[in-house]
Amino acid sequence: MTEELRLQQRVIDELEFDPAVNAAHIGVSVRGNVVTLTGHVSTYGEKFAAERAARRVKGVTAVAQEIEVHLPEDKKTSDEEIAERAVKMLHWDVAVPHQGLQVRVAHGIVTLLGTVEWGFQRAEAEYDVRKLGGVKGVVNEIAVRPKLRVEDVQATLKAALERRADIEATQVKVEVDNGKVILQGKVGSWNEREAVEHAAWSVAGVKAVDDRIVVAGS
Repeated sequence: MTEELRLQQRVIDELEFDPAVNAAHIGVSVRGNVVTLTGHVSTYGEKFAAERAARRVKGVTAVAQEIEVHLPEDKKTSDEEIAERAVKMLHWDVAVPHQGLQVRVAHGIVTLLGTVEWGFQRAEAEYDVRKLGGVKGVVNEIAVRPKLRVEDVQATLKAALERRADIEATQVKVEVDNGKVILQGKVGSWNEREAVEHAAWSVAGVKAVDDRIVVAGS
């Protein structure tokens, strides 16, 4: 048996093992380390679960998702109903700032629009709607646009460092450039340097940290 066939069998086994997936109508093909899933399922949530199952199999580097959602006649829902339910789901989820989001539905395909400050909020919004009945697919066009200010970073750093009796970071300077935090200055130990960097990463919207802090004596 070739390695591709072994990988194919492992993916099939994982699909059959996952209680969230009915693997009876799912086809699996492998080329190299790329898995292609075909066939049909009855919900979008099941389609997502099948892809997730395939991705967690050792040796899989990519998944081509070609599964179609075939909704049973008694499970079909109008686009208007789906949109109403999606809006309610986003409203009920306290982790999602629903005020800045919009929902558009066409032929069972839900498109999410708007902006959030955190990447996890974008993912949470998609999670909320993909499990709704009648949904055939989700297009997530939510943009992550953090409100990052120098004073926010400085305040967070100060609060974090003041909690540590062994840290003195008065010589640390903070600059913010398009989501990137630049740290400069001097501290007394590597522990201090790491603490400052960790605090910078803890601020909402930070995309990158350029740690130029010098450790005294190094």
